[in-house]
Amino acid sequence: MAHARTLAHLLVTQLRDMGVERIYGLVGDSLNPVVDAVRTTDGIEWVHVRNEEAAAFAAGAEARLTGKLAVCAGSCGPGNTHLIQGLFDAHRDHAPVLAIASHIPSPKIGTGFFQETHPEILFRECSHFCEMVNSGPHGATLLHIAAQTAIAKKGVSVLVLPGDIADEEVDAPLTRDLATDLGAVQPSAGPVGELAAMIDQADKVMIFAGAGVQGAREEVLELAERVKAPVGHAFGGKEWMQYDNPFDVGMSGLLGYGACYEAMHEADLVLLLGTDFPYSEFLPQGKGVRIVQVDEDASVLGRRIPLDLAIHGDVALTLQGVLPHIAEKASRRYLDAMLRKHHKALTGVVAAYTKKVERMTPIHPEFVAATLDALADDDAVFTVDTGMCNVWAARYITPNGKRRVFGSWHHGTMANALPQAIGASASHPGRQVISMSGDGGLGMLMGELLTVKLHELDTKIVVFNNSSLGMVKLEMLVEGVPDYETDHAAVDFAAIARGAGIESVRITDPKKLEKQMREALGRPGPVLIDIVTDPDALSMPPKITAQQIRGFATSASKVVLGGGVGKMLDMAAANVRNIPR
Repeated sequence: MAHARTLAHLLVTQLRDMGVERIYGLVGDSLNPVVDAVRTTDGIEWVHVRNEEAAAFAAGAEARLTGKLAVCAGSCGPGNTHLIQGLFDAHRDHAPVLAIASHIPSPKIGTGFFQETHPEILFRECSHFCEMVNSGPHGATLLHIAAQTAIAKKGVSVLVLPGDIADEEVDAPLTRDLATDLGAVQPSAGPVGELAAMIDQADKVMIFAGAGVQGAREEVLELAERVKAPVGHAFGGKEWMQYDNPFDVGMSGLLGYGACYEAMHEADLVLLLGTDFPYSEFLPQGKGVRIVQVDEDASVLGRRIPLDLAIHGDVALTLQGVLPHIAEKASRRYLDAMLRKHHKALTGVVAAYTKKVERMTPIHPEFVAATLDALADDDAVFTVDTGMCNVWAARYITPNGKRRVFGSWHHGTMANALPQAIGASASHPGRQVISMSGDGGLGMLMGELLTVKLHELDTKIVVFNNSSLGMVKLEMLVEGVPDYETDHAAVDFAAIARGAGIESVRITDPKKLEKQMREALGRPGPVLIDIVTDPDALSMPPKITAQQIRGFATSASKVVLGGGVGKMLDMAAANVRNIPR
C-alpha cells in the first residue's frame, strides 16, 4: 500500500486520478497544505483567481462544458464564504462541482476563534453533500463520497477540511473507482402507454423543450413531425432545439419571443420535456389544456403547474417508447398557423432596430449581438451576464449543435460571465470563448481581468457598456418608480484592461463595429472589446397580464426586449415557405 505524506497530498493525488486537471482558488492560510500538495503533484494545476466566488463560477463552467467533476477551493472564514455565490449557481444548474472549504484548526472549532464560521451549516442549502473531515482516514473516505455524490446527483459537494487535519499523515488506500458513465432513467411502461393514448386523442399537440432534451433532439423532431406539433423552448433548450428546426416557434418566459406562448395556450395537449420552467405565469393554467411533464429528476415533476400525467424518465428513452404506439396526424392546420404567427411576430419586431442601425450612436446593443453572432466561431462558447446580456444572447446567438451558450440561468447572479469564461478557457485551450459582459457585471468582479492575464487565457471579453444597470432601471420604470442609482458615470473599460496588460479596443462608431470586432476576435490571447451601447434599448415579452405586473417576474418581463431576433427570422421565413400549399 502506497504511503502519502499528508491527507492533503492524498486528496490531491486522488482527485488527479479521478480525472481532475485543475483546482480553482486563492492560496493562503488553512488551505496551504492543499496548495502545496498541488505544487508537488504532477498532472494537476492550481488556477489562481482574485476572488473565490470566481473560482466557484469557473469550476461550474468547466463542469457544465465537460460533464466531469470540477474542483474549487477556499481558505477558512472569508475565503470559503466567498465561494457561496458561485456554488449556488453551479448547484442550481446541475454542475458536478467539489468545493474544498478549508477550516480553522480543529481544536479551536466552537471557541469563536479568528475567522471561525460553520461551513458545514453554511453550504448545506447549495450542496447535495457537505461534511467536515475529522481525521486523515475519514477524509479519504469522505472524498470519494463527495465526488461520487456530485457526479451522481449533478450538483455541488463540499468537503470541509480543517488545516491541521489536512496536514495529518495518512496511509493512502487504493484509488476508489468512480461511477462517471451514468445510465439514463428508463420510464415505466404504464405512463409511456398513457402518454401515447393522450397524444392520439389530442388534436393540437405542442412541445416545450428544456435543457433536458440534450441527447433527445432526433426523438423530439420525429415526434413533432409525426403529430404536427410546434416546438418551443426555454432558454436551456435553445441550444439543443432551435437550429434547423422546421417546427420552431420560439421561446417563452421573461426573454420570450415568437409564437411559443400562443402555441402553448392554443394547444389541447402540452408536453413539457426536460424542463423545470420556473415562470408558471407563462404556462397554460385553467385553460382546458392537458399538461404532461417528462423529466429524469422526479422531484421537479408537477412543482410548477398541476399535471395530467407525470413521467419519470429520460426524454429520449420516453419518446422512443412512445413513437411506435402513436398514429401520424394528417392535419397541419394548427402547426402551420403557429409557424405563420411566429414568422409574423419576428418580422414585426426586426424593422424597429434594423433601420439605419449602422449610423445610430450610441451603438444599438442588438446590432452588437448580431455582429458578434456572425463573426464568432461555429463552436464558440458564450458565457452570458445576467440582465440585458441574457436578452442579447437569447435573441441573437445562433445555436448550431456545436456552440455552447450559458449563464446564471437559475440563480440569476450578476458578474457570472467573466469567471465562467475563465473556467471555459482553462479547460478548453484552443477553443474560442467569449464573455458577453454587462458593464455592471464586469464592474462587480473586474479583478478577474488579472486572472485572465495571469494565465494568458484565450478569452475574448465583449463589454456591452451602457453606463447603466439596464434591467434594474427598466424594472423601476415599469413599476412606476423613478429609476434611482441605476445610471453611472461612463467608464473606459478598454483603458482598465490595458492597465492590466490585456489588449483592448474601445468601439464607439457603428460603421467601424464589424471591422474592429473582427480584428479583436482574431487576436491571440486575452482581448477586451469595450463597446459603448445605447442604454435606452427596450422590449416586450410574449405576454403581459395585470397579475404579472404585480411581481418581479412581470416587472422584469415588461422590459425584456421585443426587438430583433437575428437569424431566427431567416429560419422562420424558410419554415413558412415550406408549408405545403
